[in-house]
Amino acid sequence: MKLILTTDVSGLGGPGDVVEVKDGYGRNYLLPRGLAIQSTKGAEKNVRTIRRAQDARRVRDLDHAKEIKATLDGLGAIPLKAKAAAGSGKLFGSVTTTDIVTAIKAAGGPQLDKRTVELAGHIKTVGKHTASVRLHPDVSVSVKLEVTAAG
Repeated sequence: MKLILTTDVSGLGGPGDVVEVKDGYGRNYLLPRGLAIQSTKGAEKNVRTIRRAQDARRVRDLDHAKEIKATLDGLGAIPLKAKAAAGSGKLFGSVTTTDIVTAIKAAGGPQLDKRTVELAGHIKTVGKHTASVRLHPDVSVSVKLEVTAAG
């Protein structure tokens, strides 16, 4: 299936990229979430317009992404409270990307989109963890989290 991406998709490409994906991935994941549109002759002509607009914004976005990276680096370890079992250090559930974005905002950081936060695995214990924030295709920052038991 030939699709045109409308947003950054990790491991696939950026907005305006024409990609060939398996039918199920495109039909069940990319299209319903609005991450891509069906590739047609008219849509492919619009890709050039999308790319020109992106190229004009890219330098400004790169500089802005670097500013946000500097802000996130300056925050240090971000405190995050979650419900945990007494004594064992295991959380009830796990820490989500939404929880991380909320904690960053509460610590004085910028408002981020939860889709930019990437976790290596599930965070199910108290302690120190890291998460990656993809601000721009060229700029990614590692954020340190300090998960503590709430209550």
